[in-house]
Amino acid sequence: MNAKTLCAGFGLCLLAACTTPERDFDVDEALSYCDGQVRRTLAELKGTDDSIDYTMMPRNIADSLDSWHCRKAAKEEWCSGFWPGILWYDYEATGDEAVREEAEQFTASLKFLSETPAFDHDLGFLVFCSYGNGYRLTHNPEYKQVLLNTADTLATLFNPRVGTILSWPRNVALYGGHNTIMDNMINLELLFWAAKNGGDPHLAEIAVSHADTTMKYHFRPDYSSYHVAVYDTLSGRFLRGVTHQGHADSSMWARGQAWAIYGYTVVYRETRDERYLDFVQKVADVYLKRLPEDYIPYWDFDDPAIPDAPRDASAACVVASALLELSTYLPGDKGEEYRAAAINMLASLSSDPYRCGDAKPAFLLHSTGHKPAGSEIDASIIYADYYYIEALLRLKKMTEQ
Repeated sequence: MNAKTLCAGFGLCLLAACTTPERDFDVDEALSYCDGQVRRTLAELKGTDDSIDYTMMPRNIADSLDSWHCRKAAKEEWCSGFWPGILWYDYEATGDEAVREEAEQFTASLKFLSETPAFDHDLGFLVFCSYGNGYRLTHNPEYKQVLLNTADTLATLFNPRVGTILSWPRNVALYGGHNTIMDNMINLELLFWAAKNGGDPHLAEIAVSHADTTMKYHFRPDYSSYHVAVYDTLSGRFLRGVTHQGHADSSMWARGQAWAIYGYTVVYRETRDERYLDFVQKVADVYLKRLPEDYIPYWDFDDPAIPDAPRDASAACVVASALLELSTYLPGDKGEEYRAAAINMLASLSSDPYRCGDAKPAFLLHSTGHKPAGSEIDASIIYADYYYIEALLRLKKMTEQ
């Protein structure tokens, strides 16, 4: 769908509803929609022989297709934790034991990650979304041990000279040094959790060091972020900021900025250090002030093709979830501003232009994975669905308090 088509009339209608977003948004209907799509996906995965290969995880649905492309759960497949996580969230929303059983089966396929050396930084995405949600809901001691073991594995990528976790060991030569990508901020939650739940307390120190170093070098003066920060491996000196998935080294890649907003919200939650609360507001505000009228960003805020550039619904999902949490730490007008913005994002995402509806078994349309590589452009992508249902559940809990 053309970006102009998405905008026409639709954004103005949403803006008119900005003053009363909660009144106009039905979170229970949205969660019911997700549950229906989850069941459609499970039926598709079972196929005609009524059996599921629990090592094959839904990853994306191309714009021209109507069924999931699945990938094998493997150390190099960074998205494998999102589908089990969606199942855990759907179980949380519905209480359906059949969904729980499927969540357990898919989650079990990722246990190997706690038993093998780190391939890269994505262990938080892989294990905390799956085993983390599973442990939160079941308190299964086996899940806890997997989380603790995986946190220790993630910590092996930390370089104390630099102060951050190495994101892509395979790309050190490509970038000419220790590389840290903004996505890595999401993996810090696993380290904080492990330090508080029987793991080595030093894991939290690693997370704080990573957050502090990233805060110092990974952002421009206007608080937009680079995708990749490159450091000298031996001295730890910051060398340069570049992009990998964004439009240009100097541009604001939407999902990278989303990871930053989410990541620093978590760091504040875990440390209660006011530095992070102040910083994350600056990072969020530069994102919010540049949004289109319907609250769903273009894949990169500086793509010269705007308004004909692709959108990235996945970035909107990440930010909506983060802002809902962030709003609870900010009483008064600022908290209300973030809460209203998040609900308007969810209202857009839950509207016909962004829902898959009957056309596909995913939740959402119009995400962009890696545009420079020509990959997953204007597609349904599993991590968009994960953060969408997470945001819906957060909103539901907030409205029930």
